[in-house]
Amino acid sequence: MRRIGVRWIAVALAAAPLATPVGARDTAPAVATPADLYGPLFEAVQMRRIFPDGKTFVDAVAKRPAQAIVADYRKHAPMDDAALKAFVLANFAVPGILTAPQPSAARPPIADHIRALWPVLTRAAIRAEPGSSALALPRPFVVPGGRFREIYYWDSYFTMLGLQADGRQDLIEGMIDDFVSLVERYGHVPNGARTYYVSRSQPPFLYLMMGLSRTNDPAVKARRLAALKREHEFWTSAARTTRLPDGSALAHYGDARSTPRDESWREDVETARGSSRPVAEVQNALRAGAESGWDFSSRWFADGRRLATIDTPHIVPADLNALLYGQERAIATMSRKAGDTSTAARFDTLAVTRAKAVERWLWDAKGARYGDFDTKRRTLRPGLTAASAYPLFTGLASTAHAKAAAETIGRRLIAPGGVRTSLVVTGQQWDRPNGWAPLQWVTIAGLRRAGRDDLARRAATRFLATVEREYQASGKLLEKYDVEESRPGGGGEYPTQDGFGWTNGVVRAIQLYLGESPARH
Repeated sequence: MRRIGVRWIAVALAAAPLATPVGARDTAPAVATPADLYGPLFEAVQMRRIFPDGKTFVDAVAKRPAQAIVADYRKHAPMDDAALKAFVLANFAVPGILTAPQPSAARPPIADHIRALWPVLTRAAIRAEPGSSALALPRPFVVPGGRFREIYYWDSYFTMLGLQADGRQDLIEGMIDDFVSLVERYGHVPNGARTYYVSRSQPPFLYLMMGLSRTNDPAVKARRLAALKREHEFWTSAARTTRLPDGSALAHYGDARSTPRDESWREDVETARGSSRPVAEVQNALRAGAESGWDFSSRWFADGRRLATIDTPHIVPADLNALLYGQERAIATMSRKAGDTSTAARFDTLAVTRAKAVERWLWDAKGARYGDFDTKRRTLRPGLTAASAYPLFTGLASTAHAKAAAETIGRRLIAPGGVRTSLVVTGQQWDRPNGWAPLQWVTIAGLRRAGRDDLARRAATRFLATVEREYQASGKLLEKYDVEESRPGGGGEYPTQDGFGWTNGVVRAIQLYLGESPARH
């Protein structure tokens, strides 16, 4: 902030209340989830950990109507664990884990292995199936792998980078169409294509996916633009907006529900029990943290350390608002090309207004970083994270701020094995020492846009070496990595997964950037 504004801002902060996000009406439609359908049976299965992974039961397909299954369960309850598991297996088709094929001890080049994985991770279009939590999708798509059996929102952009490198434009166009169909049905792109994900979204990368499209069909372009504008309405609704004392409106993450997440029911119940706050408040904050994609991170913890203090909806994040700036610019550009100059002008104004608000409220001059604004404490949360790269990545950052932030990232976040997620060790997977493929690419592309190709190449080379080292050791491409020790990452609610969609995509994109692997078409 400029020095002349500090006194006024302090007075305004003291006098003006900030919007309270929890409890605001959400635009997400109500969709029945496994928890809604199976009630006491669902709770028993999840709380007693009949399956080691809470995602197993919510992905199972019922063999007969839910009401009949629940009625039968009530007749036979209570059951011991063995009987309960037998009951579930008799009434549901329970999925397994997708295991990626392992290359021989003489590993083929990593690019060849990734090309061979695309068909393994590709799924056919889905029709609505009775008893299944899977959402219908009109076109084939790519899943991440492991326990992640469905398409995910922000994952898919980074996966598409690899599909583009390997000439799979058919899958890119199809996945964009899948996401557009979801927006048309639900008003936003759900976290993933499951009923239990519909109450929340994920970081809005749809406009960037559309930037990878090669279609020239005016009807397709018009439909996609309409979907993008509808998604913008979701993210700028009252339920996901905080109005700051100067009148600026910035977005935060949220969720339409305040119950435990279906796929992490027991974990969320236990987290809420460990907090002194209202249970619904904690559970909504956990859901909002899942919408962020950073589930979970010290970014969302009031004390910066413990999950029980999570208060995600009270945080105005740099990454989300940088992406919405990019979305607004994209809508303006697409509208202008379609001949709608009034809409283009409106979204250009929205983008400029958002950029000014981000630069004013989310820039830390002393720390030379972009941060997350705490609406309770009315200040930026401490701590540097890779989210600081997003305003550089989307072009929101001013020249001066981009230059300063790039220096900070280069000095503090680029580790021996890639870009750190944060500088705090909490045991959560979105904290130090982990590095994630999407954050590598956002940082690399952001540094390049800021004119620091030297730092971008340093980050790219180091992360690629980490992935290559693990690939040679185990034959796997992993969901996350420890970028300080160049080994598999850890922490979080489930074991590190292999497969892995966004890692495959980012590795291929990095190879092309570094000139190490020409595309094969």
